[in-house]
Amino acid sequence: IMTARLTKTCPINCRQRGFITAAGCSKNQKLLQLLIRNAKKEHRELGVVFVGITKGFDTVSHQHILMGLKQKRVDSPNINQIKNMYENIYTYIN
Repeated sequence: IMTARLTKTCPINCRQRGFITAAGCSKNQKLLQLLIRNAKKEHRELGVVFVGITKGFDTVSHQHILMGLKQKRVDSPNINQIKNMYENIYTYIN
């Protein structure tokens, strides 16, 4: 429900593959193979950069996330819902 609501205000980039229902790595891998094949065929140089964001979600402050939602003009009830999900949360490992 929250994803559907937020997608209206904060559209997801078409290349996004994490945390959504979509073809994952295979689609991006096919795109990379196509780029390499075309570069070889046309005798062009090709630079490829792989960027890994380790633990990106838990290193972004909750305050920064809420501020970003406000800047995207997400309505207050949805921002408050997300804010409530961050308050007084605990993890117990048995």
